Amino acid sequence: MELFLQTLINGLLQSGIYALVASGLALAVGVVGIVNFAHGEYLMIGAFLAWAASSYLGLDPLVALPVVALAVFGVGALTYRVSIKHVLLAPELNQMLLTFGISILLQNLALMLLGGNTRTVTTPYQASSLTLGELSIGGPKTIAFALAALILGALYWVLYRTNLGRQMRAVAQNRRGAQLIGINVDRVYLIAFGAACGLAAVAGVLVSILLFASPTVGLVFALKAFAIIVMAGLGNLTGVLWASVLLGVSEALVQTYVPNGGGLSDAVFFLMIFLTLIWRSFRGAK
Repeated sequence: MELFLQTLINGLLQSGIYALVASGLALAVGVVGIVNFAHGEYLMIGAFLAWAASSYLGLDPLVALPVVALAVFGVGALTYRVSIKHVLLAPELNQMLLTFGISILLQNLALMLLGGNTRTVTTPYQASSLTLGELSIGGPKTIAFALAALILGALYWVLYRTNLGRQMRAVAQNRRGAQLIGINVDRVYLIAFGAACGLAAVAGVLVSILLFASPTVGLVFALKAFAIIVMAGLGNLTGVLWASVLLGVSEALVQTYVPNGGGLSDAVFFLMIFLTLIWRSFRGAK
């Protein structure tokens, strides 16, 4: 029983980072209406900025987190202004090719400037843990989950309790109608896309503490974020939460109870997508 509870806790804690990454992707899809294949690269930028702050400035990544988030928000806003804005009315294939190209560009820039080696961050609390009876909870994972919950709570508060959030939801539902009532749609798009990139960067800071920073670190998390938003429904921010928990717990169960589960757990999200698509096809056929 203790092993099962420990597995559930580990999966729940892991789901916090998944929810952060997937919420940013869902925000871009739901509000801006574009599938951003470069989303993982903004996580990668956040991880490297956290590593740089730790290595060169001696700052704890968590202390640097607000600055990193704002910096990557700016990078995302610039990306929107320079490229994304000009393909919003283009066919979806053009949009996907553009964001895929941005992904390749950012990843290869990181490889050229920083090399392919992984970079690790050392913090005083990296080996800390909390003990609850027979259960052990890693300190960094607990901190990451708590921060993810706090940031996601702030995001939902903005979306459902502020004028900006109401504008985002109005634009997501009907762009032309939002323009007719005086909403600056371009401004809303810029803020939403920048915020999506900023959320990915926050996840990147947490990943740098828990794992490492590398030019390809964002790829796996981006793929899992795509699986989550497919399960939740494209643009469904509320559904992202339960889908993230489902993925995190499923991976933890596979790692613990399936032989050689450590390697197989990274394929769980493919199974999730497959089952979700089959279930939706079955519902649609009824």
